[in-house]
Amino acid sequence: MTQRALITGITGQDGSYLAELLLDKGYEVIGMVRRSSTTNFERIAHIQDRLVLDPYTASGDLLDEASLISILREYRPHEVYNLAAQSFVQTSFNQPVLTGEITALGVTRLLDAIRIVDPGVRFYQASSSEMFGKVQEVPQTERTPFHPRSPYGVAKVYGHWITVNYRESYDLHASSGILFNHESPRRGLEFLPRKVSHGVAKIKLGLETELRLGNLGAERDWGFAGDYVEAMWLMLQQDEPGDYVVATGETHSVRSFCEIAFGHVGLHWEDHVVIDQKFMRPAEVDLLIGDPTLAEKALGWHRRTSFPDLVTMMVDADIELLTGRLRGIS
Repeated sequence: MTQRALITGITGQDGSYLAELLLDKGYEVIGMVRRSSTTNFERIAHIQDRLVLDPYTASGDLLDEASLISILREYRPHEVYNLAAQSFVQTSFNQPVLTGEITALGVTRLLDAIRIVDPGVRFYQASSSEMFGKVQEVPQTERTPFHPRSPYGVAKVYGHWITVNYRESYDLHASSGILFNHESPRRGLEFLPRKVSHGVAKIKLGLETELRLGNLGAERDWGFAGDYVEAMWLMLQQDEPGDYVVATGETHSVRSFCEIAFGHVGLHWEDHVVIDQKFMRPAEVDLLIGDPTLAEKALGWHRRTSFPDLVTMMVDADIELLTGRLRGIS
């Protein structure tokens, strides 16, 4: 029997890499799309003809449980991966209520739809290292207490615990991946690592002279999104559901990211980076570093891409992207 998977947030970074992985494994992949005049399929354009993206039958919204029930009844997926969210931390301070409706209550609506339509569906919830926030211990594990420092982090904590609650209350195969920061050339420009790689490319090509950033001392555990989606899939292949930290076990500062990115193209970051107070968070998360021991032992998962390779991969991709656009203009 062909396995069917439903992915919410399929047009995002993680959704595109996960869709590729599942297609390679022989899955039929249904992408839930929110009906909108501005839907962007750029990240999945190369595989779009292999996906089910029907704007009528696969149209759904985490704000509308009826639409979720309809999609589940129409396609009867064996696995559901919930990657959709309002996932930009800075925006969550400006739109905390909307963030809660989508990133927190949206998880409840989807879990409840699964409970109603088919409790046998295996469910993956995209939890986040931002739940740890003001960290209680270093490194962070599956047992580390949460202390979120943004409306986004708070919403993710709710989504995480409602997944645990439905697992225990209704015996659902519902797992959460507590993913630490994971980046790629497909990351949105509003996220810092892509802002840096794209900014470096523009400076190298003579399109800009400076890059304005916030807290250079903030440290993160950065990995490659293409590696992390494999952990998502592995969680749903286990006999029993559970929660897993997915991380590299290494921490690097924003300053270090800049050093590697600028150095890769023969520039000095100090000559171009400008500190701008408007990019400082109201409440900052200073140090996040995950312990992936459980994921490595129980799932057999291991990251493949090093931090320097991730940074240079992103810079090279943005230089290629911008060079292509410049050639198109000329």
